[in-house]
Amino acid sequence: MEVLSVASEAYPLVKTGGLADVAGALPAALRAEGVHVRTLLPGYPPVLAALGPAESAWVFEDFFGGPARLLAGTAGGLDVFVLEAPHLYDRPGGLYAGPDGRDFPDNARRFAALARAGADIALGLLPAWRPAVVQAHDWQAALLPAYLEYSGATRPGTVMTVHNLAFQGQFPPALLGALGLPPHSFSNLGVEYYGFIGFLKAGLLFADRVTTVSPTYAAEICTPEGGMGLDGLLRGRGSAVSGILNGIDAAIWNPAADALLAATFTATTAARRAANRAAVQARLGLAADAAAPLFAVITRLTWQKGMDLLPGAIATLLEAGGQLAVLGNGDAPLEAAVRAAAAAHPGRVGCSIGYDEQLAHLIQGGADALLVPSRFEPCGLTQLCALRYGTVPVVARVGGLADTVIDASPVALASGVATGVQFAPVSADMLAAAIRRTAALYRQPAAWQRLQANGMATDVSWRDPARRYAALFAEIAA
Repeated sequence: MEVLSVASEAYPLVKTGGLADVAGALPAALRAEGVHVRTLLPGYPPVLAALGPAESAWVFEDFFGGPARLLAGTAGGLDVFVLEAPHLYDRPGGLYAGPDGRDFPDNARRFAALARAGADIALGLLPAWRPAVVQAHDWQAALLPAYLEYSGATRPGTVMTVHNLAFQGQFPPALLGALGLPPHSFSNLGVEYYGFIGFLKAGLLFADRVTTVSPTYAAEICTPEGGMGLDGLLRGRGSAVSGILNGIDAAIWNPAADALLAATFTATTAARRAANRAAVQARLGLAADAAAPLFAVITRLTWQKGMDLLPGAIATLLEAGGQLAVLGNGDAPLEAAVRAAAAAHPGRVGCSIGYDEQLAHLIQGGADALLVPSRFEPCGLTQLCALRYGTVPVVARVGGLADTVIDASPVALASGVATGVQFAPVSADMLAAAIRRTAALYRQPAAWQRLQANGMATDVSWRDPARRYAALFAEIAA
């Protein structure tokens, strides 16, 4: 089966978050299920630089304000189409914002163009290749099902995959014509959303199926508390909305062969993690304390991730004899609070503001526990990496965190199935209680080693998710 995946980023080519990890890893996993995926990406400079020998599959003389080409080739291990449109994608800054941190003012055009190119391919632009199913990822690709709907042509099946409902892509209605949408599309039964053009709303409405990246998150977004204004629409889609857990690339995240670690290890040689722990302590200026439970945070420093609760939890963590290693960046006040904590507690709190792939692997391979106090979490990948590396995840009971971590309750401990610590609700008091509970478990070596072993035995690969996606695509194609 041929599937077109349309995404604004894909690892290892370009990445700002978990969307890139999924878009980059899922195609390889689907290959084993007889599904061939070609991924359509914007022609950012890093993508074009990584593109091998490419065929100019199509030329657009005027495409959303300038000339563009559709290139076909391979990059980063992916079979790709790349929309080469310098007027849209060749610019300094990030994928979505300029050097000043502000969103590009023409993001509506930039990602409508991506969706339009995907719709054109889906409708037979390239006679030699036509997909049976199109998967659109997040708001940046979400106009694609609407373009297909308004084309009136016979079309392939469509899946709208939501990685984070908080980012919806809302733009002024005056852009309707410039985006190639007909006047009658601006209605409650079209792309209109609270007086704006709603990219994600359109995808949720017109796609044949809507998937999220965990079953619990699929249920949460259908509620007023978690739906962010779209819960009514999602409830109306009924059984068309479902959740399929993410996986991680088990080749990249493999503690037995990870070149980014100070020492590789397996479940039977977990004692070798001590070398990684020592390397983390040295890297972040922490005391070489072999007895202290080393807690870690690897995340964006934002309210969604619960990072505003972290400064208040540090006192509890230190009282429990722990150390804290923080890797991440995000909101300036939270970055400042983390730096201040490190300055106030030298040798006990260390931080690296920014993102460092090597350090992320090293922390996963050396920390004892990973704190993930997210207020909402569609799936989360960092806790899956923690399980794989024998780092015990301490997570809020929300979204994919609830689906992937088995709480160390008395029954789960007695049954030998626990893999981590869950807490709810997401509050300072409950996070502090979870930290105390984790520190107490750490000082019970047999129980702690069982938690680590159970986590490392958990299948967090793409094997089962790929089977589920393949079955979904087959159902839609039929």
